Amino acid sequence: MSRLTHVASGPYAPPAAPRELTAVSADGSRLHVEVHGPERAPAVVLAHGWTCSTAFWAAQIRDLAADHRVIAYDQRGHGRTPAGPACGTDELADDLEAVLGATLAPGERAVIAGHSMGGMTVMAASSRPAFRAHAAAVLLCSTGSSRLVAESTVVPIREGRARTWLTRRILGSRAPLGPVTPLARRILKYGTMGPASSPEMVEACARIVHACPRTVRHAWSHVLDLLDLDHGVRELRVPAEIVVGAADRLTPPVHARSLAAALPHCLGVTELPGIGHMTPVEAPDLVTGKIRALVAAHVTTPHHHVVPAEESA
Repeated sequence: MSRLTHVASGPYAPPAAPRELTAVSADGSRLHVEVHGPERAPAVVLAHGWTCSTAFWAAQIRDLAADHRVIAYDQRGHGRTPAGPACGTDELADDLEAVLGATLAPGERAVIAGHSMGGMTVMAASSRPAFRAHAAAVLLCSTGSSRLVAESTVVPIREGRARTWLTRRILGSRAPLGPVTPLARRILKYGTMGPASSPEMVEACARIVHACPRTVRHAWSHVLDLLDLDHGVRELRVPAEIVVGAADRLTPPVHARSLAAALPHCLGVTELPGIGHMTPVEAPDLVTGKIRALVAAHVTTPHHHVVPAEESA
């Protein structure tokens, strides 16, 4: 019944960040940013999804930080980043630009991995100057660009107006999630994870999701309901790879196939049998391996990183 914001032990416990800093977005929002790994190593930027936090990437950070500079940040209203005055796709793009500007040297390129709303962040930022200056390649995990509510299979009935109406009410609920109980774990596993997900995976995701304030969860649910980033997909000109779980109910594989068809430089789609929406947690080695391969193929000689103006111990 604890209100822990993440698990405290095991492979999904987030490692302590050697460096933390604040990136300031266009509207003054202050974003919590963590930097792991060697300072001169090739850079990876991780953008988490709706109701999550940097802790969601624990497995990737732990592995990649051995020989990469791993930059992870909390989306506004999530984790240690306060809610901003507004939330929308423009703000997602602003925030990613702020993080890139605060952590990467001029001309330095990184692989950017986005899960769910983090992938949508990448699409929203695709035409932005800072994104184009710093993105070498991207990994899109369990995400989509439009029709999220209509295509969701969380409600197990035939596609149509009734399913869309029910899905909208569920995903946009104002109800508090409450403590992490056995029932709460079962509900979260059904909605967001594959049937073979281990208890450790479910517990890690439940702690993170239940820590998201309900006002933040509700506000961003409207953004996702109205999402239309199809234009952003067409502007995403860097090499892009897609990972999706075949059992994903929130962003089912139809989205991955649509993205692949629209992306200017799609490297391929990996569809994972039995895996749900939480691919970085459910298939950590595969997701980490995809990021490593993108860095090896697309990131050249690393640069010295910028020391931001607002860095804390």
